Amino acid sequence: MVAECRKHPATKWLQSVPFLGKIRTAVLIGWVQTPHRFRTKRQFWAYCGLALETRDSAEYRVVHGQVQRRSKPVLIRGLNWNHNHDLKNLFKSTATMASVRAGIFREFYLGLLSKGMKPEMARLTLARKIAAITLKIWKEGETFNAEHVKPQAA
Repeated sequence: MVAECRKHPATKWLQSVPFLGKIRTAVLIGWVQTPHRFRTKRQFWAYCGLALETRDSAEYRVVHGQVQRRSKPVLIRGLNWNHNHDLKNLFKSTATMASVRAGIFREFYLGLLSKGMKPEMARLTLARKIAAITLKIWKEGETFNAEHVKPQAA
């Protein structure tokens, strides 16, 4: 698998991401094949099992003959269930390793913890960040840059 992966042009770009080694890169290339299957990072997260699942059966109700929207916010039900289990394992194990070893991803993880986020949610956010960076690097054909890890404003 690793020998076949070396023939792929994206191997050097993907291996430039910290904690994505030869085997993880080979699994990623084997399952995804091309990043252009996914228009946005959210579609890639759903394929990898990192998308949040929200369900609401009573968003609207009838009051005095008028339809009104409920003011109660939609509840998050967890991660999506229809996904590629190997890719979910790949990104979550990468995030776990990145959260305990020194580097740019650990700084990002510690920043999330300092804002009051629970450790398991911070690791999920880190896994989503790594997945988004991986997709961006693969689509654009560039190597990893620390600028990719900057936290977003919203």
